[in-house]
Amino acid sequence: MLYTRTTRTASGATAVQVVRYQKRQVKVVKHFGSAHDKESLAALKLLAVEWIETQTQQLTLWPQQEPSSHVFVLEKIRYLGFRYGLLYEVLSKFIRSFKFNLLKNNFLTDLVVARIAAPSSKLQALEYLEEFMGIKYPRSELYRQMPRLSGLQGKVESKVFDVARKEFNFTFSLVFYDVTTLYFESFEEDELRKPGFSKDNKSQQPQILIGLLVTPEGFPVAYQIFEGNKFEGHTLIPVILKFKRKHRIKTLTVVADAAMISADNIIALNRSKLNYIVGARTAKLPLKLIREISARLDHRDGMTMRIPTGDYGDLICEFSAKRFAKDRREMDKQIRRAEYLLKDPATIKRTKFIKSDNENTYTLNADLVEKTTLLLGIKGYYTNLGPSVSDQLIIEHYHNLWHVEHAFRIAKSDLRIRPIYHFKQHTIKAHVLICFMALALCKYLELKSGKSIKHIIKLIKAVTDGRLLNLLTQEEITLRSEIKEETK
Repeated sequence: MLYTRTTRTASGATAVQVVRYQKRQVKVVKHFGSAHDKESLAALKLLAVEWIETQTQQLTLWPQQEPSSHVFVLEKIRYLGFRYGLLYEVLSKFIRSFKFNLLKNNFLTDLVVARIAAPSSKLQALEYLEEFMGIKYPRSELYRQMPRLSGLQGKVESKVFDVARKEFNFTFSLVFYDVTTLYFESFEEDELRKPGFSKDNKSQQPQILIGLLVTPEGFPVAYQIFEGNKFEGHTLIPVILKFKRKHRIKTLTVVADAAMISADNIIALNRSKLNYIVGARTAKLPLKLIREISARLDHRDGMTMRIPTGDYGDLICEFSAKRFAKDRREMDKQIRRAEYLLKDPATIKRTKFIKSDNENTYTLNADLVEKTTLLLGIKGYYTNLGPSVSDQLIIEHYHNLWHVEHAFRIAKSDLRIRPIYHFKQHTIKAHVLICFMALALCKYLELKSGKSIKHIIKLIKAVTDGRLLNLLTQEEITLRSEIKEETK
């Protein structure tokens, strides 16, 4: 049998011990410390009783009124820091709902958690996981795993697609496509990392191109990586055809911006029996046709017209009074700048509305001014969808293209997908894969909650788990802060 006993120490304090009587001798089993006041003495006695019950399942005949393993003496407590336990629990729950756990790679899913919680380099992510979530990986695991992760893209996309179909009723009828560029913190290029037209104004640095497909709600379902100098119009067909083959799609409409329009793309889409809605570069239309369009729309807000074309399908044009006001302000500003520069031709560089007859003679481009004036407030769209689909519905679909831009904004701002610090192709692809998985989770949370991912993470991070070490028992105690109603 074990018993608790108290004894006076040389310093005048009262020591609390757990003892055993053996052959009429007292053997000290565990020493719980010394107390200098009644409160500390009571706490130590309670700890001793609970220790006996835990070790031997031996219940006291006179139990304490309020037994608790978290009773402690303040002077015997050390603060160890805090962790984001709730944040890890929440993100892990959604990782399981996406069935990412079936990939059987906890290292990958934990990097996804770190990318959402505190986007940083991979090494910093490992430090963050250890410090704030209590999950430790050796650095060697990073070097061992990264080459393997890039091969999981197909499985990840399949699981993300299942979520789109189950949670957002995605039926393949409509997808939105756009591209963006991701630059590297380097000036060395290779067969993948190449300088090109940069959407981040980093034209001197090598980059890659990312093509992204999203649902009408903006939920990402597929992506593809291209060389940094590839013309974005040449990325549409490879991405769409790969998506079509993978999911055996028979009918699909893709919505893309004007950069994707070309005769070759239209031919490829029609040959694959795919429908399209793409922006039209109305400024490149013949002046005669522009005059006809302007006259028929007649500055009537919301007015539309449809013109069959031989190469690109039907051209749908719409006039918007709001767009007219914006275009007018921009044109007036550009004309004033051109007129100002014409006063001192030596200062003229490449400026809109200024044309050069020869090297030393500059004049206002009257034809361009007329064409731009006629097109004020007019936006054009090409489609091969027949008259059974209304002009208004086609325009509405195109206006929803902002969902792709919003997804890119999340990836670049909230997930900090760029700049990229990797140099080998497999680590670059692994990095993009991690960010794609994080983007899918973030977009899901935004769509289901109606709040931005930045606000969601801020709310959950406000709930922390304080870590305390009881020096008397060497027990680590976790205390979670209050969860507010909005967070619940």
